[in-house]
Order: sequence, then C-alpha cells, then structure tokens
Amino acid sequence: MAILVLTLVGTDRAGLVAAVAEVIDAHGGNWEHSELAELAGAFAGVIQVSAPEERLDALRAALDAVPGLITVSVPGEGSGAPGDTSSRRLSFTVLGNDHPGIVHEISAALGSHGVSIDRMRTETRDAAMAGGRLFEATVSAVVPPSVEVAAVIADLERIAAELQVDVAARD
Repeated sequence: MAILVLTLVGTDRAGLVAAVAEVIDAHGGNWEHSELAELAGAFAGVIQVSAPEERLDALRAALDAVPGLITVSVPGEGSGAPGDTSSRRLSFTVLGNDHPGIVHEISAALGSHGVSIDRMRTETRDAAMAGGRLFEATVSAVVPPSVEVAAVIADLERIAAELQVDVAARD
C-alpha cells in the first residue's frame, strides 16, 4: 500500500466528506488520519490515505472529479522511523490580544532551533471583557535530540514578552 497525503479545499456543503470517503473507498483506499475544518464557508482538510500503488492515478483522477473540490496529493514520506524516541515533544499554548505577526514570530523561533511543528490549532475570538480580539494557539512540536528544550522555552518566553502574549509551555 502506498501512502498519500491529500489536501482538499472547496466550498463547504453537506455530503462533501461523504463524497470524498466514497471515492477513497471505491479505489481500495483506507482513510487513516485527517484534520478537517469549515473556515469562512470553505471546507479545508488534510487526509492521510493508504491505497494500492496501482490504483493511485485513478484515485487522484476520481478525487479531482468531485464537484467543487480542489485536491492536491503528495506521496507520504513520514518524518522518521515509527517508534523513534530520540526526539522529544514540546506542547504550548499562546494567548493574547490578536495582531499580525504572532504566528510568524513563534514559528520562526521554533524553526531557528530546528524544531518542527507537528500540530497547530489557532483561533481568534472576541475578548468579552476587554474588547478587541483574542488570539489563541495550541502547538505541539518535535524537538531534535541535539536541542535543549529549556533554550526553546526561553526563546518562546522572550517572544511572548515582546508580542505581549502569554506562552504556557509543557514538555
């Protein structure tokens, strides 16, 4: 079985996920992992699918034919051997007044340490008591063995002070 990572974007509508799942199933594929969301009336998702190598082209073509859906697929390449315990996880949340540049500053700091973002969820919402908008992010990252987690946390705390947001890290 080959692994595909599908990126799907389209106008949100009832039955869209079912249509994609039907195509995957019809081509002998297995829906393994996914992150799906409705954002401002658009459907967006990333799905890891395993499928027989000889059916990949037909699967891609059938997905491209789903009305109102744009698909991009790439072969899955994994990020290391399963069960690799040499890397460590770092999870943290960011909370503060929303303004441009928060994700850029945090992701650049992580990247400068060779830390890879595994998952990130962000949202903005009204700040009920203070007015304005709040930004919140929950991040899970993979820290290479050669990097000191304390140094990454210190860098995040420095950025948090500059951006006037709170960062709560846990490793």
